[in-house]
Amino acid sequence: MTITLLSLVFFVAAGVPEIQGGNLMPFFPGERGIRAWLEATALMFVAYTGYARIATLGEEVRDPRRTIPRAIALSAAAVMLLYGAVAVVGIGVAGADGLFAATGTEAAPLAIVAERYGVPFGGGILAIGALTAMLGVALNLILGLSRVMLAMARRGDLFSVFARLNRAGTTPPLAVLASAAVIAGLVTIGDVRTTWSFSAFAVLVYYALTNLAALRIASRDRLYPRWIAALGLVCCLGLAFQVEPLVWLAGLWLILAGSAWHACAQSARLRRVGRSKSLNP
Repeated sequence: MTITLLSLVFFVAAGVPEIQGGNLMPFFPGERGIRAWLEATALMFVAYTGYARIATLGEEVRDPRRTIPRAIALSAAAVMLLYGAVAVVGIGVAGADGLFAATGTEAAPLAIVAERYGVPFGGGILAIGALTAMLGVALNLILGLSRVMLAMARRGDLFSVFARLNRAGTTPPLAVLASAAVIAGLVTIGDVRTTWSFSAFAVLVYYALTNLAALRIASRDRLYPRWIAALGLVCCLGLAFQVEPLVWLAGLWLILAGSAWHACAQSARLRRVGRSKSLNP
């Protein structure tokens, strides 16, 4: 993480003198205008989801009611400023079309932009930062998804084996391995654009449901006003359908399949409970 942050700070600091003012205007270039901006916002949302996954670590921190909201807010604010600075410098130096072309053809597009700085090893520094960033993303996904699998297994929505903890009672090893296997499988698809678009849709729906759940929290247990959750619900649902139509159509089918699985799992659970009560009146 430290290497990634330092490489981005280098990118911004070394790139500011190279900004060409004409590259930053117009703000909505091209025919799609605001529509393209909304799609980009939906895709960019994925980059912020890791900080909300801090909430899945409620069993592993002290005073989670106080610590977790502060950690999420502070980390998201700091990263938002850094992302904004990187975007301004990247577009200011290479232009929107140049940055888009580098993104479509290169694994580390910021490294291509940094090569224009005239700073020795500038591209190499950003390439190393890109590598550590990808490792951080993989770690974040495994950490967050494994805890979601743990919670689902406890509720009967997944196989109970994923709810098993290690001897210390702190980590679900089988859920971690399963999460890593799923992520590795997605990587082998090879189509980054499709995978990222589908991830954006899935994550936005996931957080829409989170906001819907927040609206149902009792007033005595609520940390923030209801309008924040309502605004989050509307925005998440609105952005979810800004990705490619084939992506969100496939996503809707998967949601229906997941809902059917949930219904079957809960029905089987109720039948088991009913049999247990009949055997032990």
